[in-house]
Amino acid sequence: MGKVNRDIVASINTHGALAVGLSGEDGGLIEANRRDPELGFVGDVANINPAIVESLLAQNLIPVVSTIGADLSGQSYNINADTVAGAIAGALGATKVIYLTDIAGLLRDVDDQSSLIAETTPSEIAGLIADGVLSGGMIPKVEACLEAINAGVPAAHMLDGRVPHVVLLELFTKAGVGTMITSEDVA
Repeated sequence: MGKVNRDIVASINTHGALAVGLSGEDGGLIEANRRDPELGFVGDVANINPAIVESLLAQNLIPVVSTIGADLSGQSYNINADTVAGAIAGALGATKVIYLTDIAGLLRDVDDQSSLIAETTPSEIAGLIADGVLSGGMIPKVEACLEAINAGVPAAHMLDGRVPHVVLLELFTKAGVGTMITSEDVA
């Protein structure tokens, strides 16, 4: 397991909760497919087997997953962490998935922090992309949110992880502080 995974586990444990570090290969959690041979060992999620995560959660342990998955032959692949988070959330039947990033959320104007889009839907996102409102580095995060929603998660939140207590502010205040993308069924 990598140093970052161990550091996150240690930090969680130091702050009063109990975490367990694992790789997506452990317990067959993440089944992967190779994305493109030219990219080397980069993969996509083929399937999530949530049993190991469910077992840890049942014991009040926080799983910290390194996003390495394996194909059926045992070959390991590095997979985008945001994509894996959404896929695991969907497999667990989660009601929300929260992505921490270094931006306030989706902005109508990247130069205007007050243009934050507080709530939107996949169909509205498609329009924002078509109109060029969302572009560049915003697209991968948005795609991860949409993949989570397609996996059955009703809401995906994008929050600025640099803001103190941002998760509490988003979930427990009326206005929230980031962007929430909800499935069309929820909206």
